[in-house]
Amino acid sequence: MTIKQYDAVLLKDGRSGCVVEAFDNKQFIVDVGSSPEDWETIDASIDDIEKVLEK
Repeated sequence: MTIKQYDAVLLKDGRSGCVVEAFDNKQFIVDVGSSPEDWETIDASIDDIEKVLEK
């Protein structure tokens, strides 16, 4: 699975988010949440990501 910056992803814990930074397709910085009021920026690895969501 190839994940790029700005891809929408589904995490294995059920949250969805947007990749804001991708490092060697292994480590990512992901914004999760439904709006700016509840966004959380997290670190995620390739193992934390279930799939890339359709655009």
